Amino acid sequence: MTALQGICLAVFVAVLVSVGRNLRFSDLTNNKQKQHLVFGAAASLFVLWIFRAGIFEGLNVHFLWLTALTLTLGFRWAIVAGTLALAGSTAVGLEAWSMLGVNGLLGVLAPVAVSYLIFMIAFHKIPRNLFVYVFLCAFLPGAVMIAFKMMLLGGYYYIDGMYSWDVIRDNYLLLIPLLLFPEGMLNGMTMTLLVIYKPEWVYTFHDKFYIDNK
Repeated sequence: MTALQGICLAVFVAVLVSVGRNLRFSDLTNNKQKQHLVFGAAASLFVLWIFRAGIFEGLNVHFLWLTALTLTLGFRWAIVAGTLALAGSTAVGLEAWSMLGVNGLLGVLAPVAVSYLIFMIAFHKIPRNLFVYVFLCAFLPGAVMIAFKMMLLGGYYYIDGMYSWDVIRDNYLLLIPLLLFPEGMLNGMTMTLLVIYKPEWVYTFHDKFYIDNK
């Protein structure tokens, strides 16, 4: 483990501790629906993250689906579910244990934070309706967060000296435009289906804000 990887791991653990202190785990232990949502989301992410493509180790791409996770579970539980999925993919050898902190910070925390930030801006600054929720809170953040994650991870590999900039650009960053629309569509369609058929599962969606009197 390099010094930078150690720093990232320490920061990620500190964030997890901070998040854990502000979670009411009694809600999880006493609420079966919450258990199903959190652990079901983590299992779904794990399965989705298995399917990846890439030439160089670490420079692989896969759908993240973290915007839909954030909108469904909320900021803190999304970090928990994302971390569980990351731990699972690391345990089965899809990721290196030395990269746990880096992947946690750049592959889980940063996308979740970006997704929730865009949702909060849209919630407070833009008139609320179902169209706004689906496109500005789900589709747009989905596209933005995968680009943000890939740029951060590409920058990390360059700073840490693992790959040259040419390799990172030609085998990783050039794929960003190809993933923007599919990732946005995946998250947008997921939230469309959930708010129509299972709105009670979605932490960030309430009829009184997005449907009533519209």
